[in-house]
Order: sequence, then C-alpha cells, then structure tokens
Amino acid sequence: MKSVSARGCAGGAGTGALFAAVFVDVAYSTGGDGPSWPLAATLLLGGVAVLWPAARHPRRLTPQLRTAVPAVASLACTVDSVARSGALFGPGELAILLCLLFIAVRHCPRNWVVACAALDGAAVLALPVRPFPAEQDTMLGFMLIGLLLVGLTIAFAAYLRSQDYRRTVAVSETRRAERLAIAADLHDFVAHHVTGILVQTQVARMMADTGAEELDPVLAGIERAATEALASMRRTVGVLRDTDDAADRRPVGDLAGIAGLIEGFASPVQKATLHHETAVPDLPHEVQAAAFRVVQEALTNVRRHAGDATHVTVGLRYERDRLRVSVSDDGRGGSQLPAAAHGGGFGLVGLKERVTALGGELDAGPRAEYGWEVRAVFPG
Repeated sequence: MKSVSARGCAGGAGTGALFAAVFVDVAYSTGGDGPSWPLAATLLLGGVAVLWPAARHPRRLTPQLRTAVPAVASLACTVDSVARSGALFGPGELAILLCLLFIAVRHCPRNWVVACAALDGAAVLALPVRPFPAEQDTMLGFMLIGLLLVGLTIAFAAYLRSQDYRRTVAVSETRRAERLAIAADLHDFVAHHVTGILVQTQVARMMADTGAEELDPVLAGIERAATEALASMRRTVGVLRDTDDAADRRPVGDLAGIAGLIEGFASPVQKATLHHETAVPDLPHEVQAAAFRVVQEALTNVRRHAGDATHVTVGLRYERDRLRVSVSDDGRGGSQLPAAAHGGGFGLVGLKERVTALGGELDAGPRAEYGWEVRAVFPG
C-alpha cells in the first residue's frame, strides 16, 4: 500500500476546490436562457491549461500558449457579458486566471513573461466589469481587490522563479567543479605513470648494451606504468559516462595503495622505502585519498625535478589524532627529462587546496643539507 505524501494531499485538495469553484461559476451563469456558453468554454480552456500534468504536455502546448489563450477567452467573455447587464463572475474563473498568472510568471520564457502575465492580470481586473458596468465605485473596489491578488501572485511566482534560477546555477557550478576534479584526477594519475615511463625508458636506453636479465625489470616497469595509465583513463571515462561499476571506476587511492605507488616507483637506480612509525586507524576515505595524492605527486616531482636522487623515503605517522605524511629525497635537483615533461607547477597548488579543504596543512621545501621534502598533516 502506497503512502500518500503531504504534497499529494495538498494537490488533491486544491484540485477539488477548483472543481467546486468552477461548479459555482456554472451555477451563477445558468439563467432562464440556459448556461453561458462563452463562460463554459473559458472555464474548460482554463481548467485544462491548469490541470493538465506538465509531464504529459505535447511540445506545442508551451507555457505561453497555456496562459495566453484562456486569458484572451476570458477577456472576450467579459466583452460579451457587458451587453448583458447583471452577468456575474464566480470564484472558479478567478482562481483559474490567478493560477495561469502564476504559471506565466514562473515558467514562461523571459521574452514572453510580461505579455502573458499582462494578459492574465488584465483578465482578472476585467472581471468586475461584468456585473457592475454602471456602478463605478463598486467596480473599482473589486478591481482593487483583484489588483492585490494579482500583485501577491506575481510576487510569489517571481520568488519561486528566482529560487529555480539559483538552484540551476548551483547545479551548474557543482557539475563544473566535478568536471574540474575529474580532470585533476586524470592529470595526476596519468602524469605520474607517464613520467615513470619516461624515466624508465631513459634507464633502458642506458642499459641497452647490458644483458637481457638486467634490462627485463626495467621493461616490465614500463609495461606496468603504461598499463596503470590506461587503467586510470578508463576509470575516469567511467566516471564521465556515469556507469554502474562504481567500485571499479573511482580514480582515487587510499593508504593501502601507497605501498603499490612506492613499488612502482622503485627502479634499478632509485630506491624507495615506506616507514609506518605508528599504527594508522581506519580514517575517512577523503583523508586517505588526499594522503595518497600527496605521496603520488611528491614521487612524480622526484622523477621530474630530482632525477639524480638515489633514495626516497615515505613516512606515515599517526599521533594526537593527526595523520602525518612525509616524502623526502636525496636529490640535488638534477633531471634529464625533456622540458615539456617538467609540468607547469600546478600539482602542489592543487594538493594544497585539497589538503586545506579537509582542514589539514601542506608544506614543501628543501631539506637541511640537500634534497626535498613534502609534508602534510591531516586531522584524524
């Protein structure tokens, strides 16, 4: 059994009230000569325009057409009724016109809002002309009430339209931020692996004259780095395509993946070690992913800017509810990579934004004697 929501109850109550008001209009218009067919046609057009579900509208039934046609019909009905003194107007037509005014202000395109709202507002203000064509004071009194209702309806619809616009802008900005984050993910992962390919290719060229046994681990490292780069791009494309394989397409890492980073970084000329000084508890995924990125970017920068480094040390320490990550090398700034492979210097900037967004701190600079160190602190 389906539960009925408050919104569904309110919609049903509103529809019932509108039908009751329309019935009152029909009763008012029925006289000795029978019902007023212009009024009946106006109520029918307006009722269909208001009550037809938006999801089932044909494309030709635009908001401007929905709101303008019944208003024109109501104005024509007013002109017709002036010739018959004493013709009344009821709450049904007033409610329909106010609903159409609301739809015009909230949903019509910008270049149609004023025209459609003016038609519906004019139709509302013209209703008192029917029963009081000769009684100016009474007619003006009803017109003032109608003007108040029109103003309140326009104000409420305009407020909701502004909220819709703000929501649309917020969704657009969120999607833009997500695209930028995905682009950063792709850049970080692919740059890391491609830089490894470049370094190991240079090592392979230097070892080309040696035996196959020494060259084989280098070629295996190149193959592994290329495979990881392709896998990173595949996962990122999976995010963009919004597939269901969520667990496989997340292009992020965790603390457990740092060991794999270090293993893939090591080469015959560069060694890397991981030091767990204290036991690290199960931290939030965002913190683990950011720590993984810090290590990844630092190792990538070692390859780019410290090709002469022989040893890299990665440290993970958890104390006082804080995770401390450090990456240090013993390089002196030598690099044999092509200039185009050095990057634009945006990696650490993006890392700092990611770390500070989590309430952490990032610091990078030269060591006391030689080499470079990257240090990050995350709240646990």
